[in-house]
Amino acid sequence: MKNLLDLTKDELRKEMESIGMKSFKGNQVFKWIYSGINTIDDMKNISNSHKDMIKNNYELKRISLVKKYEDVKDGTKKYLFSLQDNNIIETVLMKYKYGYTLCISSQAGCRMGCEFCASTIDGLERNLTVGEMTDQIMSVEQLEGVRISNIVVMGSGEPLDNFDNTVKFIKVANDPDGLNKGQRHLSISTCGLVPEIYKLADLSLQINLSVSLHAPNDDLRRQLMPIAKKYSLNELMKACRYYYEKTNRKITFEYAMISRVNDTAECARMLAGLLKDMENVMVNLIPMNEIDERDYKKSADSSVEQFSSILSKENISHTVRRKLGTEIEAACGQLRRGHKNP
Repeated sequence: MKNLLDLTKDELRKEMESIGMKSFKGNQVFKWIYSGINTIDDMKNISNSHKDMIKNNYELKRISLVKKYEDVKDGTKKYLFSLQDNNIIETVLMKYKYGYTLCISSQAGCRMGCEFCASTIDGLERNLTVGEMTDQIMSVEQLEGVRISNIVVMGSGEPLDNFDNTVKFIKVANDPDGLNKGQRHLSISTCGLVPEIYKLADLSLQINLSVSLHAPNDDLRRQLMPIAKKYSLNELMKACRYYYEKTNRKITFEYAMISRVNDTAECARMLAGLLKDMENVMVNLIPMNEIDERDYKKSADSSVEQFSSILSKENISHTVRRKLGTEIEAACGQLRRGHKNP
């Protein structure tokens, strides 16, 4: 049975027609779903006979909260949600001066194999459905009684490895009758799936794209990220230029700073050289968040400062990410397919 949460408004219109109802009923069902109801019977302006028709053909299954953690230092909250097949995913709520940002997962696990990331340790179990992605947002808004300002698809998984569902998620998130989030408040992160970056560019969406770079040359990137063995930096940069040409949207390059691996002055100069001819880019320096299963350590503050200073001298726009949620293993690179107590 199809889960109503996995359908876009247009798909719901067609589905309602297919069971003998008027297509506009799909609009009503869609609005009810994203009002946060838990059962089909909660759809108040739909007749009982139509509810029965819907229940005979579809289900409304939501994710369920298993546990919530809070970092008392900065107020970051991590939620463990159980899916219908008992997979566990993690979602993180961060509070900023401008409002709330929610980091959601796109897959149960990940198959990209980045050396410094916890999400990939147990491999990929499966892609998340559209409903499992949107429901992370609905559930947190209901649990906390807040309106989330920004959505970042940067939790467990590679969003572009779940391309079709990620694009459908963007449509539902952006729909005024859905989650009603502006596209410019949605950010998608990728480790560098080159063909999918081209596909995403051709959709001419106004979302924010973040590219996990983490190294300024192919040799080092291949050591850290298996995807670099498939696509060179030259191919990746070409795809990023194409994305900017098609969308006119700034691209952020994520750079996890790992002690004595990619945080040298030479690496900083090489990174500046790689990006100097690219328009409208931002580098996000992320002192690496350590995980138990790997020996990598975060860069010293002095190394981060030196790296940042070199980028500034080379006129490369950049920021140093504020560390949030480290006390509850909710920071970048620490989310998992399963979970363990922080």
